[in-house]
Amino acid sequence: MKSRRITMLISAATMAVAALALLAPAAFATTPAPGYERFAGCPSQTENPAVVICMRSVINGGHFKMGNKDVPIVNPMTLSGGFDYTGKITANSKGGLPPVKQKVPGGVIGLTGLTWLAEFLGIEALTLYAVTEIAGQPFLNEFGEEIELPVRVHLENTALGKNCYVGSFTNPIKLHLTTGTTNPPLPNGPISGTVPVEGKSDLGESVLLFEKGVFVDNSFAAPGATGCVLTLFGFIPISINGLVNLQSGLPAAAGTNETKQNFNLELTSRETVYP
Repeated sequence: MKSRRITMLISAATMAVAALALLAPAAFATTPAPGYERFAGCPSQTENPAVVICMRSVINGGHFKMGNKDVPIVNPMTLSGGFDYTGKITANSKGGLPPVKQKVPGGVIGLTGLTWLAEFLGIEALTLYAVTEIAGQPFLNEFGEEIELPVRVHLENTALGKNCYVGSFTNPIKLHLTTGTTNPPLPNGPISGTVPVEGKSDLGESVLLFEKGVFVDNSFAAPGATGCVLTLFGFIPISINGLVNLQSGLPAAAGTNETKQNFNLELTSRETVYP
């Protein structure tokens, strides 16, 4: 019932802002109108004429578990862009999912099991960060009920080299985020998201605001890490993909991973952003 309610709500909202767009003159502006700068990631008419609705979603909490590593989402992440009538999400250079570092519990030692790194590098240099990056074409399904989001996770620390990733453009982590209830393979059981409630935007009725929603997914698979290289003495590169995978429980099959993402969502017509 909740899933159907948000579908109907956002579908009606989409039709409403699209109707306003039909009444407005053709948009040719390439910079957002004053006050709408936070929608700058939405493509303008000249950048992508198919875009109808501009969107901005802020993920402000939750967690991301792959294998046996569970990373809390502490620092807000913003997904912005626009979508067309098919639900295809696109963004310009100011949108997408800008990199945000989340601290990984256990650091590099917890990731690799190499306790001697504490003496070799020093404790301060062992902090490990996970940065989620888009690794494919996102889609908004059922006008807000689900988002298909292919991603890769960059594991950032100087000890791992510059290209230590879980997932890639050819083998991404395929998230199917939903506010409804999941149907994962075993051993995971179903979990449910939360339908956001309507709020009041500081920009008035031209922007539709949905707050306190929760997207969930515990049906995705996570591939093994690649590109993790430990360089000893500054010039001896050693691949440690095997160590990272062993310590992290990767690759991890569908039904053993989970993410919950607290979010707010803003929608408006492109003609409002680019009058």
